[in-house]
Amino acid sequence: MRKIFIADAHLRSPQDRNYRTLVRFLDTLPPDTDTLYLLGDIFEFWIGNPRPVYGHYGDIVDCLKRVRARGVRIVYFEGNHDFHLGGFFRDELQAEVHVGGAELEMGGKRVCLCHGDQVNRADRRYRAWRFVLRSPLVRALVPVVPRRLSDRIAVKLSLRSSRQHTARKSRWDYPRILESFARERFASGCDLVITGHFHLPMEVREGERVFIALGDWITHFSYAQWTDAGVTLERFA
Repeated sequence: MRKIFIADAHLRSPQDRNYRTLVRFLDTLPPDTDTLYLLGDIFEFWIGNPRPVYGHYGDIVDCLKRVRARGVRIVYFEGNHDFHLGGFFRDELQAEVHVGGAELEMGGKRVCLCHGDQVNRADRRYRAWRFVLRSPLVRALVPVVPRRLSDRIAVKLSLRSSRQHTARKSRWDYPRILESFARERFASGCDLVITGHFHLPMEVREGERVFIALGDWITHFSYAQWTDAGVTLERFA
């Protein structure tokens, strides 16, 4: 059976190329696909359980419902642009939702999956901000904030995150950080490590052990797939 792993589409508008391309990709998943792993930041901003769903995300939600109707299991790892998702994604898509990373057993292998926003331990400012956003207080406030206000907040937070991502990329050596993280997880017994967040397609193999950074669906249109032949990093044309 085939397993698909994607992250960092940062979807905004159904008219955008990456949005249309991701819908096309998901609608044409091979028939032997049994699980779709979404490793965070699929949306530019999604917090909580909006009712009704954000209008500009109707197309991708409908697409995910079609995927689920085909019998494909959906597993969602929250990112730094999409969180407090449990209610909607469990109710509407019967998805398994992880707040943080997790180590799972797949085909006799120990697999570490995460969005990746906590990989860089030196980024203390972001880690503190993440703690605030994931707090019970913010979770409690989300349902009572008027939609118009929450949309304005979403735009501001998205712009803030984009600016900081550019600054972080110039400040830190992401390939080195990712390789260090991979070797740390290998040393703990993991056979496969897959992460998103860094928008950097990357593959490291050490014997039978494999690390993959998924890249993004903005410029790279990259994803990982697991088949009987092994795990590979692919691009969707």
